[in-house]
This record gives sequence, C-alpha cells and structure tokens, in this order.
Amino acid sequence: MSDYDKLLFQILRGNADANVPFNELRHLLKKLGFEERIRGSHHMFRRSGIIEKINLQKEGSKAKVYQVRQVRTIILKYKLGGEL
Repeated sequence: MSDYDKLLFQILRGNADANVPFNELRHLLKKLGFEERIRGSHHMFRRSGIIEKINLQKEGSKAKVYQVRQVRTIILKYKLGGEL
C-alpha cells in the first residue's frame, strides 16, 4: 500500500482528521487530478467536472480539521478514491 493510499484511507476513515499533514494532502489532491492555485496562505484546488472548490490552509504543519472533512465529502461524493 503506497503512502497516498494510506493517506486516502486515513481521510476516508475519518478518525484522525487532526493529524493529516498539509503538504501530503496537497499532493494527494494533485494526484487526484486537481489543479492548485495559491493566493497568500490559501491553496485553492479545482478540477473539471467537480462543482465545489477546495480551499486549504495550514495550521502548523497540518491541514485544518474542517477542511479535511470537506475533502472527504468531495472524494466520497465524486468517488475519486479509486483513481489512485
């Protein structure tokens, strides 16, 4: 199981949202086909076919908990986990 698969599993499981490293989450979203745009501390991700925008910000070296939940919701809604 690759590191990205482990991170995806951790996000989908939902029991460690406070422990998701920010940079790893960014790389996971890029691997899922999202394009990143950076404006100050905001990292915005878009992908064609997906209506929602993902906006991430750092909290120390981790991603913010509520933003990890939003990523999980989008992954489940659009069934993106099988692309890795």
